[in-house]
Amino acid sequence: MFNQTSKSFLVLLAICTLNGCAAVALGGAATGAAVAHDRRTTGTIIEDQTIELKAGQALRDDQEINESAHVNVTSYNLVVLVSGEAPNDAARDRIINIVRDIPKVTHVYNELTIGSPTTLTSRSSDTLITSKVKTKLFGLENFDATRVKVVTEKGVVYLMGLLTKDESDRVTEAARRVGGVQKVVKLFQYVE
Repeated sequence: MFNQTSKSFLVLLAICTLNGCAAVALGGAATGAAVAHDRRTTGTIIEDQTIELKAGQALRDDQEINESAHVNVTSYNLVVLVSGEAPNDAARDRIINIVRDIPKVTHVYNELTIGSPTTLTSRSSDTLITSKVKTKLFGLENFDATRVKVVTEKGVVYLMGLLTKDESDRVTEAARRVGGVQKVVKLFQYVE
């Protein structure tokens, strides 16, 4: 039969497995709640995720780009923001063409700069700014902040989403007031 160590191991394994299930269940519930408030269709949300995955894989498969560039690909309603740093114009053009060739992409915003990849410190600062902007958006009255994607590169905040003109103005103003923000770029699509 089982000795005490084997029993303890099985109990620990069961607990870890159950905790994983709880995380998946809670994560699924949170995702479901976000989808319920999203103005995109469920199919479009899935397409956006697919675009990001395909772009990431294609860019990782290109050895030069993978080794010398820092690229973020963000898709919202089939419109793609490409941000980060490329080593030269030829690499930047290749990155944009790779993303543009992904099925279902309707438009690509090229916000790549030419230069060395940003440092971990710079990226950490950008992550902090993104978090501050999202927190500020959650504080807006009568607004669902899950409708906006926020991307920050070198202090420049890019905002994507399906918003009304009034929502766009309020979101942009809130983002501008966050410390560390150098500039706000609106990439919204508008709804009535």
